[in-house]
Amino acid sequence: MQSGQLSLEDIFAEDAYKAEQPGGIQWLSDNSGYTMLETPADYDSREVVAETENDKSAAPKEIVFYDPASSERRVLVGIDALTPKGTEAPLTIDDYDWSFDHSKLLIYTNSKKVWRVKSRGDYWVLDLKTQELKQLGGDYVPSTLQFAKFSPDGQRVAYVKEANVFVEDLGTEEITQLTERAGDHIINGIMSWAYEEEFSIRDGFRWSPDGTSIAYWQFDTSGVRNFSLINNTDDLYPKVTEVPYPKVGETISAAKVGAVSASGGKTVWANLPGDPRQMYVPRMDWAPESDKLIVQHVNRRQDQNTVYYADANTGDVDPLFLEQAPHYLFDVDDVHWLKDSGDFLWLSERDGWWHVYKASSDGQSVVDLTPGDFDITDVAHVDEASGWIYFLASPEAMEARYLFRASIDGSGEMQQITPTEFAGTNSYDISKDGRFAVHTHQSFVQPPQYRLISLGDHREISMLEDNAALTAKIAELDLGGHEFFRVDARDGLPLDGYLIRPPSFDDSAQYPIVFYVYSEVAGQTVRDAWGGKRHLWHLYMAQQGYLVASVDSRGARAPRGRDWRQSVYGGIGILASRDQSDALKAMTERWPYIDEDRVGIWGHSGGGSMTLNMLFRYPGQYKAGVSQAPVTDQRLYDAIYQERYSGLLDEYADEYLEASPITHAKNLEGELLLVHGTGDDNVHYQSSERLINELVRLNKPFRFMAYPNRTHAVVDSEGAGTELHLNTMRARFFDEHLMTE
Repeated sequence: MQSGQLSLEDIFAEDAYKAEQPGGIQWLSDNSGYTMLETPADYDSREVVAETENDKSAAPKEIVFYDPASSERRVLVGIDALTPKGTEAPLTIDDYDWSFDHSKLLIYTNSKKVWRVKSRGDYWVLDLKTQELKQLGGDYVPSTLQFAKFSPDGQRVAYVKEANVFVEDLGTEEITQLTERAGDHIINGIMSWAYEEEFSIRDGFRWSPDGTSIAYWQFDTSGVRNFSLINNTDDLYPKVTEVPYPKVGETISAAKVGAVSASGGKTVWANLPGDPRQMYVPRMDWAPESDKLIVQHVNRRQDQNTVYYADANTGDVDPLFLEQAPHYLFDVDDVHWLKDSGDFLWLSERDGWWHVYKASSDGQSVVDLTPGDFDITDVAHVDEASGWIYFLASPEAMEARYLFRASIDGSGEMQQITPTEFAGTNSYDISKDGRFAVHTHQSFVQPPQYRLISLGDHREISMLEDNAALTAKIAELDLGGHEFFRVDARDGLPLDGYLIRPPSFDDSAQYPIVFYVYSEVAGQTVRDAWGGKRHLWHLYMAQQGYLVASVDSRGARAPRGRDWRQSVYGGIGILASRDQSDALKAMTERWPYIDEDRVGIWGHSGGGSMTLNMLFRYPGQYKAGVSQAPVTDQRLYDAIYQERYSGLLDEYADEYLEASPITHAKNLEGELLLVHGTGDDNVHYQSSERLINELVRLNKPFRFMAYPNRTHAVVDSEGAGTELHLNTMRARFFDEHLMTE
């Protein structure tokens, strides 16, 4: 390999540009400091199991305590304490949690994937006083427990096993089953596939504040049609996995929430109104008192969220307030209760922007704590004692993120906390008392750096991980420049983008250009952040002589307000694809070095759909495209996501057809490479199969690559060599069609 040049083998096979991060940092509730996972200093001299010898990330970890005020460091839980009796190897810590008094440690290990994340595994409890290490679950099959958590007093642990909720007494080791399934179609304490994917929630139960009860979700998936995933390669005969998957217009799971005594008994169900097959319950938790729940109840159209108090003893519900939107609710989130006042914090875009509101416990008073014509993007911390709420936003640069704070009482102007020197993307993990934070900073050309800071003055106490080796390696690369820019759509709406130029760039020459696209409401591509392997692939392509660009169409999840996001309702892909076309025209007018006869585009998932839209709707502009895991017909995708942005099928049937790429396949002129994993549980392989049939019917030439049993991610963990093969194939495809004159 030439000096200063990236290689696809280094990026995807050797993982030579992997960014490191400090492991398992947790701030302690008594404000004494934080704990984190560290490999013992004498790791290299230890005898460990063979599979960890050449993998530093798999090395045994101990739990170390740090006091940021005094810089004290001490090993709190060593390797020996993490080694079960009768074994030689310590537990591999996938995650851990402390009891409230920090006398016990809950260890999550031996985890296995459930769809996209490792949410099923084994749990152990270490008593720090006695140094006794016990496994939870009794006599059971390994890697079958989910979402274990301590009771408030730390004497019991609740968890889910085989879709039922259990409580285990740590003293007596007695296990009490709290729920009973009435068939495979009933699941307790965990989420249905669609809730996990579209409401970003997996853990389905909550301890009451006093530890006497547990509230949980129950889903009835009867009537929800199964989608079959077929594995043809792992055995002599196919293995079929059935997933209850509610597609657009089809029956959805019936969700309900109830409360049950932690010692067992009858569940009291919240008497939520309406047809449960036409409603969602995306959030639920206990109110500060242990006798009632606060439940968010969203209609199927997802433009109204009625928040209820539910009596845990009777199931009676009282409406607290109604949140509604012109077309769809941007997001749902848990409420944050304020201990002193009894008020709670609520996220809403009711004034046209995504803001934090303080609401009274009766819902009668709602005050905007972050007013202004800008969106917040995340709530970082609530420091009630000092009267501050910390949040992330970037009012001036849509691609960046900075920390701000505003007063909880609603007085005064917001203050930017992140110093201007940290241009790019910033995030913060803030201590319970708001004195310290782990500050993560990254940018387009800088991998993440993790600093321990004092939050008040943003002073660096220590560098936890600077990724210095990776930064030095990147500095040695021969890279071109990049810039963030804005161009106008035909109606004058500004669109944000970035452009990467090749090394030794000559503005008098002409270059092929490859666009990376997503342009769905669920994501934003134009970010001043380190993009990992995908970003490195783009830098590699720039080294091969390409311009690389990305533009966020209207509707993208950028902090540009409610009108921006909701403008695409009822027509996902129509206005957004027009914006992509307009952006390309504006860019070629501004930068004549873009060769408009050699334009390529690629994307994954929603980006795969948009790639098809550009090739089919604007065939004269795009010469080649790579569409990965696309939704080709919007009626094939899941109900929660697609109905939220496209409307209900019986009201928007014509719009569904017009917005789907497959409808316009007859216009294909350029070169298409279609890629899909046959085991994709999210965007089904069916989607690409239907497009293949249509292209065959139309006698349109194209290329196709199926990855057996790969899911939506299409990554190495699903088959050795997957990422190198996919990214090499994509690069060669563009070379073949854009580099030849």
